[in-house]
Amino acid sequence: MSEARGEKMFTAAITGLLVVLSVFALIPLLSVLSTSLSSSRMVDLNAVTLWPKEFTLDSWGYILGRPDLWRAFLVTVSTTLIGTVLALLLTALFAYPLSKAEFRLGRLIMVAVVICMVFKAPIVPYFLTVRGIGLYDNPLVLVLPHLLNPFNLIIMRTFFKEFPKELEEAAFLEGCGYFRMLFQFVLPLSKAVLATLALFYGVVLWNQFQHPLFFIQDTDWFPLQIKIRQFITDSNEMPLAASTLDINYNERTLRAATVMFAITPIIMVYPFLQKYFVKGAMIGSVKG
Repeated sequence: MSEARGEKMFTAAITGLLVVLSVFALIPLLSVLSTSLSSSRMVDLNAVTLWPKEFTLDSWGYILGRPDLWRAFLVTVSTTLIGTVLALLLTALFAYPLSKAEFRLGRLIMVAVVICMVFKAPIVPYFLTVRGIGLYDNPLVLVLPHLLNPFNLIIMRTFFKEFPKELEEAAFLEGCGYFRMLFQFVLPLSKAVLATLALFYGVVLWNQFQHPLFFIQDTDWFPLQIKIRQFITDSNEMPLAASTLDINYNERTLRAATVMFAITPIIMVYPFLQKYFVKGAMIGSVKG
């Protein structure tokens, strides 16, 4: 068997395996989506699998008409956008000097970063520390603890280490300082790693559950994930006497619609970042 033919067979096998895994990964998503678009009667009969039965938008109409869910959605969107921008800025400011060999404390700081990545803070001391600095029941707790991730810092530092030194030297000869170099030259040429880390930070901020569960008591500041949990687990959140009304939804269809409502924005954003994702992750994690 020729080498080229063997490589083609290997590529075909890997492609086929990934397609099969993708199908299996999509099955739960399609099931939830079909449930949210089906009538309560067909859902109660367990007749819904991967395709809606007796198609209806009643569940979505009820979900989209709830102001408390929209408030939670806006809280999550704002914390995700603000947190992602601030996290990228802080990570870049931290990673750029660490990528320079002339920064003598760089190795020591990187050892501390790796230790922070390997050993997580215990829950009780972490809770007491966060509460002690005034972040308990404070919306800032949804952003500040997520502004710097050690793994993301290592990726960006490694990416910056591969930045052409000739360009930096030419800029320095023209009187360019480090801050101007970073913001005017380095970051505009780092779209791949910035998009990758934006996705990493954005997903964490969008899906955060533990921090608001521990630290947020004011229901007005509940993010979407906590509101969804409340909606799914609290029977008081469901319509009263829904089964006696002339409506075409029930608890199962409403919960399915709520879950889809929460994950749809991330699914819509990902395709726009996908072209940067693999390139940025590979450059930042493989090169040394």
